Amino acid sequence: MVLTSIRALPSLCVSASLRETLIALALGWLAVCGQVVRAEESALTMVNQKTQARFEEIAEGVQGVMGIVVEDLAGEHRFAVNEDREFAQASAIKIPILMEVLKQADEGKIKLDDRHWVTKKHQVAGSGILSELGDHTTQMSVEDLAVCMIVLSDNSATNILIELVGMDNVTATMKSLGCEHTRLQRRMLDTEAAARGQDNLSTPADAARLMRLLAEGKFVSRKVCDHALEILRKPKPGAINSVLPSGVKVAFKPGEVPGVMTEWALVELKDRPYIVTVMGSFQLRDEFKDAMKQVSQTAYDFFQRAGATKYGAYIDPEEWAKH
Repeated sequence: MVLTSIRALPSLCVSASLRETLIALALGWLAVCGQVVRAEESALTMVNQKTQARFEEIAEGVQGVMGIVVEDLAGEHRFAVNEDREFAQASAIKIPILMEVLKQADEGKIKLDDRHWVTKKHQVAGSGILSELGDHTTQMSVEDLAVCMIVLSDNSATNILIELVGMDNVTATMKSLGCEHTRLQRRMLDTEAAARGQDNLSTPADAARLMRLLAEGKFVSRKVCDHALEILRKPKPGAINSVLPSGVKVAFKPGEVPGVMTEWALVELKDRPYIVTVMGSFQLRDEFKDAMKQVSQTAYDFFQRAGATKYGAYIDPEEWAKH
């Protein structure tokens, strides 16, 4: 625009030599501005590249196989390693089950306050408490079963809910959401089905998409999403939340069986909420637990920079007052 204006100057107003001088000065000014912009972009690009490289380093550092997706809700930054690889989900598959329960409740197909007997046919070992109860001695509401499924990772509660909403319905809902790799194919601790290859599956990319839908209120309704997130925020142990400051809320569900470890999380960092989905298979010893903590720390270190200036200075009035 500047060059066009200069070139358009009438010949009576300026001499040819002066016009060329002005054009040269304008070109020089634009070049300097371009270099400044490129320098700033280069600094930001370097931080992104280093962060991506760090995630790749963490994944390469385990003897098993890891998949990672880290992205902010603002849609400005995304990091991924093996994002489309299918992984067995262990108890993280309980998030899609929770979503189907709340969806069917919203549709009026089931009621969250309906009570169901805890019976022997549903009771399995592993995490939770319902397996320790008597056969047909206790009734629990659908809501309470869902809370037990997420907070205690109760396998017996999960099996009751799978029977209630239908295994195929969970998979069909996931497919309708664009998550075709997320499939519920067996009840909890059905080792025979698992040995036949009927495992519960997902990918880091699918899991990140589902957590984003919940965060943005785009699964059924804002009310349903808030209900799901309220349950997922309830306190429980996990790798991702364990390295974060105590004031940061995390809606998440971990899962683990021998050889497999997974975790889906929405980290509600102030001004820059972000998603972390991490999955691992062929684990040796406890290598994934430490690796997931490293992923979480790397993600937090990156996104806490959201308040920085374009030159990388962090503006915290209280901190600046100390210097």
